[in-house]
Amino acid sequence: QVQLVESGGGLVQAGDSLRLSCAASGRLFAAYAMGWFRQAPGKEREFVAAVSWSGGRTNYADSVKGRFTISRDKTKRTVYLQMNILKPEDTAVYYCVVDSLRGGLGQDPGSYDNWGQGTQVTVSS
Repeated sequence: QVQLVESGGGLVQAGDSLRLSCAASGRLFAAYAMGWFRQAPGKEREFVAAVSWSGGRTNYADSVKGRFTISRDKTKRTVYLQMNILKPEDTAVYYCVVDSLRGGLGQDPGSYDNWGQGTQVTVSS
C-alpha cells in the first residue's frame, strides 16, 4: 500500500506563486514516475506534469509549460510542483500520482496506479 499526502495548496491572487509538495510512504521501493493531475469543478481530471523516478525526464501539459516546474527529492520520496504566474483557470483540486507499473510519463489518468487525496488551489482574479 502506497500513501501520498499533498500539501501547499491555498488561495492566491492571479500572478502569484505556490509550491505543492507530495510525500510518498508505504510500500514504494521504486516507480517509473511521480506527477500531478488537477480537476476543476465540472471538468474532467487533467494531466499537469510528471517526472521520472530518476528525476531526469519531465513532461508538462501545454497549459502550464513555462509556468510550472516539477521536481523530485529522491531521498525524501517527495515530488514538488512549483507554480508561477498562476491564473484563475489554474483553480482546481491538485492530485499527486505515482506510476509504479507502466512507465512513459503518460498524460492519461489510467497510467497512474496511486493517487493522493488532493489539495485545493484557488486563484482569484
